[in-house]
Amino acid sequence: MVFFVLLIAIWEAIYRFHFWPGFLFPSPFSVTLALIDGFNDKTFLIAIIASLRRILIGYLIALMLGVMIGLLLGKYKIFDETIGSFIVGLQAIPSIAWLPLALLWFGLNDKAIIFIVFLSAGLIMIISTDAGVKGVPPILLRAAKTMGANDMQIFKDVVLPASIPSIVSGMRLAWAFAWRGLVAGELLASNTGLGQVLMMGRNMGDMRQVISVMIIIAMIGLLTDGLFFKKMERNIRRKWGLESR
Repeated sequence: MVFFVLLIAIWEAIYRFHFWPGFLFPSPFSVTLALIDGFNDKTFLIAIIASLRRILIGYLIALMLGVMIGLLLGKYKIFDETIGSFIVGLQAIPSIAWLPLALLWFGLNDKAIIFIVFLSAGLIMIISTDAGVKGVPPILLRAAKTMGANDMQIFKDVVLPASIPSIVSGMRLAWAFAWRGLVAGELLASNTGLGQVLMMGRNMGDMRQVISVMIIIAMIGLLTDGLFFKKMERNIRRKWGLESR
């Protein structure tokens, strides 16, 4: 709390020293008023609901397909040397670069934005799952073979459980990348959502609205990370003996 109070104090100091005009760099108080007005007239509430619906759909699809493809890459060398190389190449392409194709394929609608969210999160999930499978300690595999386990038993009872910490870390990272893809898509291809409200503020020259949307996105990120992902990752790491209690 002290840290965030200090950040606000620095923000206020920069505003008072007039490094930029007030309409370009509003004060914390004016941004707070913009936040209150945005929630009172339901502009922000409607945008949050629209954005959360899109990101949840794209993120869940990314989780399911990302984990399945990642497991295939980690288990079978032929998939790793073919699809794996292709995935690495795709990872180098910014997700927003896919937007023109997404608009042509799906039209100017939610499907195009969900596709961008899926790509943003899905590639991270594939790579994280693949790394988790490949990172299983060899001593565990040798021990399972010594006890007579076959390949399917080793994969189900050793490899998959040992990969879970990496998969959970990937889920946390994929959520952050999903937000980046979502906002980028909404900036250009949506008439609702937080990205579109941010663009409206930019077009009207209202930096209070722009900063308000940035704060909302940051707060949603902090809440989901602190209340869900961080706790889940910590519990998994403790259960797997990767972190002291």
